[in-house]
Amino acid sequence: MTGQDWFEKDFYATLGVPKNADQAAIKKAYRKMARSLHPDQNPGDAAAEARFKDVGEAYAVLSDPEQRQQYDAIRAMAGGGARFAAGSGGPSAGGGAGFEDLFGGLFGAGAHPGGAGGPRVRYNQPPPGAGGGGGFEDILGGLFGGGGGFAGPRAGRTGVDLSATTTLPFRQAVEGSTITLSVEGRRVTARIPAGVRDGQKIRLRGKGRPGEGGAPAGDLVITVTVEPHPVFTLDGNDLRVTVPVTFPEAVLGAQVDVPTLDGATVRVKVPAGTPSGRTLRVRGRGVPAAKGPGDLLVTVQVVVPQRLSDDARAAVETFAQATDGVDVRADLRARAGT
Repeated sequence: MTGQDWFEKDFYATLGVPKNADQAAIKKAYRKMARSLHPDQNPGDAAAEARFKDVGEAYAVLSDPEQRQQYDAIRAMAGGGARFAAGSGGPSAGGGAGFEDLFGGLFGAGAHPGGAGGPRVRYNQPPPGAGGGGGFEDILGGLFGGGGGFAGPRAGRTGVDLSATTTLPFRQAVEGSTITLSVEGRRVTARIPAGVRDGQKIRLRGKGRPGEGGAPAGDLVITVTVEPHPVFTLDGNDLRVTVPVTFPEAVLGAQVDVPTLDGATVRVKVPAGTPSGRTLRVRGRGVPAAKGPGDLLVTVQVVVPQRLSDDARAAVETFAQATDGVDVRADLRARAGT
């Protein structure tokens, strides 16, 4: 971008913020627009891609206090957006004020060799390589303390952070996975750590938009969606599973085979008298981690049969008679009355 571009582009309007907006408001507006206009959200939409670039360009200037101050000063000189037309005529030439009109007014009538009624001084920008004084960029550089010239608004700036999304099957999320994403035409490989949660954000340093003039690239922030599993759920570094057991197994105790995420099984002891809803812990069969894997948490669910054979019904009736008089809800009533 050249210095002249700043006279023509209203970066505040591009981001939809007032000219007195603070940095927080500018950043919030940029993030909202960048998300909705991102090429990944609008594949094949050239208009959205152009708007996305315009928004990034506006934010690059307005987010830098020094460049924003220079931009505001230049726009104020141009009356909010008039273009410098080097070599344009006076008022009779039609249109807005030209390059010499703006700087003639800036430096006063004394800048005119012929006084107030004399001809205006023309500031002609020499072609590249020509001798003599500096060009348009050099004049602006001198006005704002640029010394050797007027730097473009994004020269030497760190690249912009970018966002992306990915969806992982439950097992890959638990065990960790390497994925490849397309980011603004580049292929980026990322390592997703074991145990990533649904909605978790992973920041990849230096994988965002490249910087300008050799400056560092921005970051890439990946939001991970984890597909649900029909059997397992994640609880920190632990895995949870609900295992059905029969009434005799819960009452008398049993050894039951419980599935694990890798497709194998582990044998778990169900103690005699285990109530429905009790959780048993199998150590080391959860999510891999640097400090050691999590555990497998097995919740026991006593299954009530929907249909009984004649022999089974008779056995249950015998059990009911043997336990007649046992009030399993007495403690509930006692605690409810406190």
